[in-house]
Amino acid sequence: MELWPAIDLRGGRCVRLRQGDYARETVFDADPVDVARRFVAAGARRLHVVDLDGAREGTAVQAELVARIAAAADVPVQVGGGIRTLETARHYAVLGIERLVVGSVAVEQPDLLGTLAAALPGRIVLGLDARDGFVAVRGWRETSGVAARDLVGRHADLPLAAVVYTDIATDGMLTGPNLPALAELVAACRHPVVASGGIASAADLRDVARIGAAGCIVGRALYDGGLSLAAASEAAGEG
Repeated sequence: MELWPAIDLRGGRCVRLRQGDYARETVFDADPVDVARRFVAAGARRLHVVDLDGAREGTAVQAELVARIAAAADVPVQVGGGIRTLETARHYAVLGIERLVVGSVAVEQPDLLGTLAAALPGRIVLGLDARDGFVAVRGWRETSGVAARDLVGRHADLPLAAVVYTDIATDGMLTGPNLPALAELVAACRHPVVASGGIASAADLRDVARIGAAGCIVGRALYDGGLSLAAASEAAGEG
């Protein structure tokens, strides 16, 4: 299973939110580029970067910082947040970003998701951020009436790289992942599923791997010190 250490950006800093709530922010580092370098020096093989400002504003607010992170890390980077036009997606691709996570577009502009996937086959990731099983959009501030399982079915034939499934209730809480919901999505999805939300321990990672997830994003546990990158890599099957 692929391990994706997370770097969430807000106001140029590395932060973590609790349950996607912008009012419940913890700042972990003022230099996200240095965070990326430290992750790679510790053995990270890839990075998951989120432009939280971009997700909220609907445009790539921190594209320049994302580019500096990717250049400094020199490992595959997947980026989400504010990717809502073909121009933005192509700009990130030119910058060398490996994979682009698209969430709100899948619900609000499904034809555009198809256009993005056709233009960048194998590089677009469907981001499913679920609250009580329904997909949240616009930086998690709004919950749609679309069930996560239904959305993956609608886009099953697109040439996507993967689906990132985030359970908002567990995200940033260190309470363990929502394994039943993850198992349901893995069973329903034709694309590789990357799990996100709630990882607190190596045991959590092993549980996610047993369910059949292709990857797992880990954030707060790595910053709080409750889980080392070495232990996380070993649990994921990379170490």
